[in-house]
Amino acid sequence: MVRGLREHRWFLGLLGAGALLRLVTVLGYRPALWFPDSYTYVVTAMRPRPDLVRPAGYAMFLRALQPFHDFALVAVAQHLIGLLVGVLVYLTARRLRVPGRAAALASAPSLLDAYQIELEHLLVSDTLFTVLVVAATCLAVRGLLPGAPGGPDSRDRGNRLGWRTAAGIGVLLAAATLTRTVGLPLVALFAAWLIFRERGRVRAAGIMLVAAAVPILGYGAWFHATTQRIGIVGANGVFLYAKTMTFADCGVMRPPPDLAVLCDPRPAALRPPAQEYVWAQDAPLVRLPGITFSRENDALAGRFASLAIRSQPLDYLGSVASELARSFTVDRPVYPDREVYDYYLFPATPPAPPGRYPATVGAQAAERYQRGPISTRIVEPYAGWMRTYQGVAGLPGAAVLVILLLPPAAACVRRFRPASPAWALPWSVAAVLLVMPPAVAEFDYRYVLPAVPAACLAAALITRKPNFSNIPLNVRI
Repeated sequence: MVRGLREHRWFLGLLGAGALLRLVTVLGYRPALWFPDSYTYVVTAMRPRPDLVRPAGYAMFLRALQPFHDFALVAVAQHLIGLLVGVLVYLTARRLRVPGRAAALASAPSLLDAYQIELEHLLVSDTLFTVLVVAATCLAVRGLLPGAPGGPDSRDRGNRLGWRTAAGIGVLLAAATLTRTVGLPLVALFAAWLIFRERGRVRAAGIMLVAAAVPILGYGAWFHATTQRIGIVGANGVFLYAKTMTFADCGVMRPPPDLAVLCDPRPAALRPPAQEYVWAQDAPLVRLPGITFSRENDALAGRFASLAIRSQPLDYLGSVASELARSFTVDRPVYPDREVYDYYLFPATPPAPPGRYPATVGAQAAERYQRGPISTRIVEPYAGWMRTYQGVAGLPGAAVLVILLLPPAAACVRRFRPASPAWALPWSVAAVLLVMPPAVAEFDYRYVLPAVPAACLAAALITRKPNFSNIPLNVRI
């Protein structure tokens, strides 16, 4: 046992430090930290029904903990999930023969990044989404040892994925999709990966797709029965419209009269961030009759966005690239505005109560959930310790870029080329999670954090120890 602990001492030290930091956070900010989206989740948890903007996966997580009537317990559960992400990254790397220190280093951002810890203390869906995606990724690379094209040795029939594992991956991806819709493209990515891993055999991919489709289609049926609309949310057109307003030029697009009402005459450089076209009271879409996310408004917004992208494809790609570049800055400039930016910082004073009507309704539901006041109490010195820590212990965006570039760079250099393509799946997962938000909505700092564990796992897998087990002793160098 002592030998085992010594073998994992680097990781255990990081895990202990991560647990201590989370304990200080729980003591310093009670019961939890609130984000504008939090109130919508609580309303759905208290009165289960599909929401037009966000799927109900995280709300069901809140509902499962409702019998305890304590948002502090929700925060603790999310901190434990954050630690679990670090454990999954480390164990998967070690099982794939990554050296102990490299595997521990790969888990460090998940365990120690102050922004990750703060996000876990916020009542938002990202922590739950992250662990579901990381768990699916770890299952999908399970058993991939150096060897033939799919990763395992050519004689390793035992390393093929069983149907239970494939089904488990599908269920995890479905749960991730029903927590955040950005998980949906991952289903196709994992299907392609499983076909590659199984050398063209489609059985594992088929089982995974069925296991993912059943919950997603079931939720879609519930959504349709409730809203008479097809899909799992009713806001895709609205958010894509907001995205295109960062570049859309109606002089170039020449929209028909029914779409022209959504134009903004201001030059793109003088326009507000994309989110304002969804929530600001003076936004063209918000001024239309009915709620912003009505069937008619969402369809109209989707048509406008489609026309903008077809008319200005290079401007669209440039907008995506410029938003994506925000993920990789050396510092952390304020974006999209000071209000949202400050939600990702440990506060020095209690946040103000919600002001918008939907959030005030959500706050009332939260008080029923808690059976008491829900305002955040800041307790010193613990809160001050975490504010100080956050000032020095955040993973810079430039470091994320370096981590992302390492695996493909190593694959292009013969001397450093990994013996197995196992790194390709977590790397692709990280890339999808980084690209999708700026492609279909907008960049947000909290959308970067779920991609980091997968990127770190990919980087760790290029440092794997070589496998000499099938080489005779007398010919080893």
